Amino acid sequence: MTAANFDPVTQAQILDQIHESVITMDLAGYITGWNRGAEQLFGYSSAEAVGRHILFLYADPDAEDDSESFHDTFLEHGGRELEVRRRRKSGEIFWASLQLSLMRDASGQPIGLIGYLSDITARIEAEKTMRLQARIFENSEESILITDIDRRILSVNPAFCKITGYQVSDVVGQPQEFLRSDKHPTRFYEDIWDHVDREGNWQGEVWSRRKNGEDFPGWASISLVKNRDGQISHYFSMFTDITERKRAEERIHYLAYYDDLTGLPNRALLNKLVDQALVEARRNRLHGAVLFVDLNRFKPINDTLGHDVGDRLLIQVAERLREAVRSEDVVARMGGDEFVVGLFDITRREHAAVVAQKLLAALDPPFWVDEHELKVGAAIGISIYPRDGFDTESLLRMADIAMYRAKQSGQDGYAFYSHEMNRRALDRLKTESGLRRGLERNELLLHYQPKVDIASGRIVGAEALVRWNHPERGLVPPGEFIPIAEESGLIMRLSAWVLDEALRQAHAWHAAGFATLKVAVNLSARDFSPGLAERVGALLTSHGVPPNWLELEITEGMLTHSNPEVITMMDDIAALGVSLSLDDFGTGYSSLSYLKRFPIDTLKIDRSFVTGIPDDSNDCAIAGAIVSMAQRLGHRVIAEGVETIEQLDFLRSLGCQEMQGYFFSAPVPPEEFTAMLLEGKALG
Repeated sequence: MTAANFDPVTQAQILDQIHESVITMDLAGYITGWNRGAEQLFGYSSAEAVGRHILFLYADPDAEDDSESFHDTFLEHGGRELEVRRRRKSGEIFWASLQLSLMRDASGQPIGLIGYLSDITARIEAEKTMRLQARIFENSEESILITDIDRRILSVNPAFCKITGYQVSDVVGQPQEFLRSDKHPTRFYEDIWDHVDREGNWQGEVWSRRKNGEDFPGWASISLVKNRDGQISHYFSMFTDITERKRAEERIHYLAYYDDLTGLPNRALLNKLVDQALVEARRNRLHGAVLFVDLNRFKPINDTLGHDVGDRLLIQVAERLREAVRSEDVVARMGGDEFVVGLFDITRREHAAVVAQKLLAALDPPFWVDEHELKVGAAIGISIYPRDGFDTESLLRMADIAMYRAKQSGQDGYAFYSHEMNRRALDRLKTESGLRRGLERNELLLHYQPKVDIASGRIVGAEALVRWNHPERGLVPPGEFIPIAEESGLIMRLSAWVLDEALRQAHAWHAAGFATLKVAVNLSARDFSPGLAERVGALLTSHGVPPNWLELEITEGMLTHSNPEVITMMDDIAALGVSLSLDDFGTGYSSLSYLKRFPIDTLKIDRSFVTGIPDDSNDCAIAGAIVSMAQRLGHRVIAEGVETIEQLDFLRSLGCQEMQGYFFSAPVPPEEFTAMLLEGKALG
């Protein structure tokens, strides 16, 4: 550019006629001209800018266009176009498009530079946003699908191709409907699109079809896109393949009602089936019978040959029991080596005896597991409806009592319930009275099993587990007296003692400097009586224990039968600041349908799922689903029953934060637990 010999005033007037921001400078970089456009762009007046070095406008003084070679470039080539960052008077940094040219005198010698600038910040930001959106589109693990207003596919991302098996060329231009599965009626899809057009978006579960013809479930989200005129221009769809999640959910639902080992109905489903059958029996004036089947000689087999042999034996037992009765009869596994058979359209009690004989005959031939020839039999107790009871619970209890009487003979056989107490009932009564005295004579004690933070390997909690030091029998396993305590109502006194003792010990540990240790105490369903939160609060106050030192564990079965009063009690406990942990998570229906209703802080993966990790793919899938669900709900996760390093490593890989089990330590007396705390060594 050749500069005319204008005086500065005339030059300024000329520059002001140019709408763009224009700056002139000498070859040393000092500003000689500054128009109104520059004032508007930078905020400096001409008086403030002229005479200053151009560097004062730069956002980054060390940028390439500030170097001496930068000026040399213009001397050699005569011009340059750049996108640069500049600073306004307010301090705001912005992007500008800069066109620089040399100004020459009449003889062609460079005498300065002239620069034209325009603010391109909005364009730069838009380009950054577009690049980010493109990266998200390409790298998202969720399938993304963009269609036009007629719902013809315009674009899909790589995740879509991976999930569906289609290539981009297969789908572009196709109507979105070609992905539909036959699992939904046409009206289902019409309702979706009506909702999208009316509300702007829709999300939910929908089945689609892969290229290979396989149907799969997905979680879909569909949104409409409008143009500047407010008219619908595109539809934006995202979906995630939830096949594995659905399988895990179905697995959890299955485990809620069926025994995982034998495939027979479990206790929960048995109760439902018996309840329904009793209604029919009552309506049709029929008799019913419950047969409680307890295997003989199973425990020695399980103990000597191992659980794998024992499990496969139980599977064969279940098959024989199922084959020995009619299709309309109920066969369920209660747990361990106990089964129940329900008959509900018999006319005489003798029919129940005939079925009991069939069951015993079915179990009489030897079983073969690998090379082992195994012989088991059964003791069968029978209760009759309506003579022995009118509801499921009563009939099961009476059949259980009768089964123990049949077991007294030491041989296979059956017995009908009678009001004469058998040895089992007497033993239970003796245990109940002994436990009552034990509470009064201070025969109970607590052992503590450590809960370990996997990241550090440090003990962060202790589960209090009650033991009974019987004066004649020594340490009585909790399985022998806890169920009796619950049946007799002693559980409330027992729980109160456990909570009191655990809080006393918690205070002692914290006074010794173990400030982060949280003590967990188990509650039973019977503990949820009016005033529970007040009782817990009073004990915390009397021991001087802050609420956040205490965690109360409840079993999942309690949630299934909970009522509004129980929910209120749990809310009141949570309001105290006490943590609530859901024990045995995953073993009941409450996992999915009740969880959101309760103020749960921690989910405890049941040991039955941990046992098969990492070899059992189902257990691994369920554990993964539980951890994922807990994380999304904001719950802590702890796994119980961890016994091997392989189980620890797998659970750690899922993101399980805490664990407990014999891999770390068995439950130990408080003195031994204190010694572990004092050693301070990592247990993981």
